[in-house]
Amino acid sequence: MYGTRARASLRGWGGVGAMAVLCALALAFALLLPRTQAPPEGGSAGQRVATGRQARAGGCTDSEAQKQTLAPSGADGPTIDAIKARTGAKRKLIVGVDQNSYHWGYRNPNTEGAELEGFDIDLVHRIAQDILGDPDAVQFKAIPTSRRIPAIQDGRVDMVVRTMTITCDRLAQVAFSTPYFKTGQQVLAPKSSAVTGYDDSLAHKKVCTAAGSTASTKLAADRKAGELPASTDIAATVPNQLDCLVRLQLGEVDAVVTDGALAASQAAQDPAVELKGEAFTTEYYGVAMKKDATDLVRRVNRILTDYRAHGWQASYDKWLSATLGRDSAASEPPAPRYLRDS
Repeated sequence: MYGTRARASLRGWGGVGAMAVLCALALAFALLLPRTQAPPEGGSAGQRVATGRQARAGGCTDSEAQKQTLAPSGADGPTIDAIKARTGAKRKLIVGVDQNSYHWGYRNPNTEGAELEGFDIDLVHRIAQDILGDPDAVQFKAIPTSRRIPAIQDGRVDMVVRTMTITCDRLAQVAFSTPYFKTGQQVLAPKSSAVTGYDDSLAHKKVCTAAGSTASTKLAADRKAGELPASTDIAATVPNQLDCLVRLQLGEVDAVVTDGALAASQAAQDPAVELKGEAFTTEYYGVAMKKDATDLVRRVNRILTDYRAHGWQASYDKWLSATLGRDSAASEPPAPRYLRDS
């Protein structure tokens, strides 16, 4: 079982040199894993987060988007049948993941073969166990933030489990499970920085975000609306969130805006940086799948019902308690609602 495999903890990952090693490992494994080459996530469609102006698509509001999913079911259907029909070495669940987000989805160089580990990876193994009867029956595909949706739409993956926020605009393109994690956008900056949070202290500062992320869209929308200083430079966008930390360490940007859960893990990698201010949005991570994969959506929702009660807390304690705190209450997903009819 995946849970019994030996895992060595990473220590002393702060600093530019260590990050360069991690990036080199990520690149090396990216060359071994199938990559998507589709256009940026969502094309020209914008995204909104759950505070301030809320996006509306077909009556959806981002504060309620996490409820737009199907009721759980253990029944197979055409999507699951097709997955189970794969034979030999191809009989695996194909999942888009991150491979360089510390303690979420990252390659641990202290394990044989630099094994993928983290909170998201634990969930993937649980889904594979339920559908295929084997937690290791998974083909992982490393996917940049900006290409998560195209990878699903093109059928390159069965699902994406990659700290992906449920939003109305994304719901117009893919289906989501119920939430499995709660977080919010925060600012990450050097401890010595004068930046105090998502406020006027970002004036004349260079801020980095991942392309296609809710953070990137939030900054653009807020600056246009005058809620972010006009002098804030938000041009620095990168394919993967870890690249922002590297740019911050190299002094190429002054701050990073990303989900607080990811920012806390990055702060754990480099003791010279810290979270600045409080979270300024509320967001929920979900498992993303094709819109018409209704049987798979229902099955994942059934799996999550059990996982929240038996597995979620143990995974949190293992991967996230050191960075987010032993009390997981702030990160626990809300009680699921199932407002999508078909």
